[in-house]
Amino acid sequence: MTDTYTPPKVWTWDKESGGRFANINRPIAGPTHDKDLPVGRHPLQLYSLATPNGIKVTIMLEELLALGHTAAEYDAWLIRINEGQQFSSGFVDANPNSKIPALVDRSGEKPIRVFESGAILLYLAEKFGAFLPKDAATRAECYSWLFWQMGSAPYLGGGFGHFYAYAPTKIEYAIDRFAMEVKRQLDVLDRRLAESAFLAGDDFTIADMAVYPWYGGLAKGALYGAGEFLEVESYKNVQRWTDQIAERPAVKRGRMVNAAWGDPAQQLHERHDAGDFDTKTQDKLAAQG
Repeated sequence: MTDTYTPPKVWTWDKESGGRFANINRPIAGPTHDKDLPVGRHPLQLYSLATPNGIKVTIMLEELLALGHTAAEYDAWLIRINEGQQFSSGFVDANPNSKIPALVDRSGEKPIRVFESGAILLYLAEKFGAFLPKDAATRAECYSWLFWQMGSAPYLGGGFGHFYAYAPTKIEYAIDRFAMEVKRQLDVLDRRLAESAFLAGDDFTIADMAVYPWYGGLAKGALYGAGEFLEVESYKNVQRWTDQIAERPAVKRGRMVNAAWGDPAQQLHERHDAGDFDTKTQDKLAAQG
């Protein structure tokens, strides 16, 4: 049995929070160092990492390009959050919350910053008139599932994922509490997908792009290695939906962008044009060196 913790009257930051990523956790905002963000030649500049939140946006951009929206061409710059690059002055200007992804749209007279992955998806959907239903009822369904993901994923990531995979001490109460909630969320999705091909209806939308990197990754056991623990194979409709999305060519490309771990063949550290998928940016840079 662990000792009972009694919170002090006033919390103070006098020790590391512990666990993976402890070195980048702090209770204050703002930059830690001065450094401008790089700017490429395309209208859209993305600063990101291939976490579930980052993958949402690269899938969207690749899907837009696949539809023929040439104005969706983009430069994707790798932000290594474990090194604290999200706390540079340039990144904080793009996202005062210092979280990836951050998008800067330079297609107009004045650059427009967009941060929070759900906001970026919605911004791009409205800008290009794609992956957002026109029918009022279906659009409302799309909005609802998009914001369901934004509200639900913290319980999966910062809740279950942290205590199951990253916390320095395994706390039974915390793992049980968040495992119960994540399984409830999977059941919510499974019930919806039993009656609908995609989350908003018959068509693939930004709602699916938002949910897939988190819950699709969980469904295939890739996220936190918790597939068996959560019995993800039992959610048959989530599995069907995940497999269907994973086969989309644009999704395959989007998952590679800003990936810096795993199979080297599936990593594309930076993306500046479509040819980078054949000759990786990191390979080009290594050859120059």
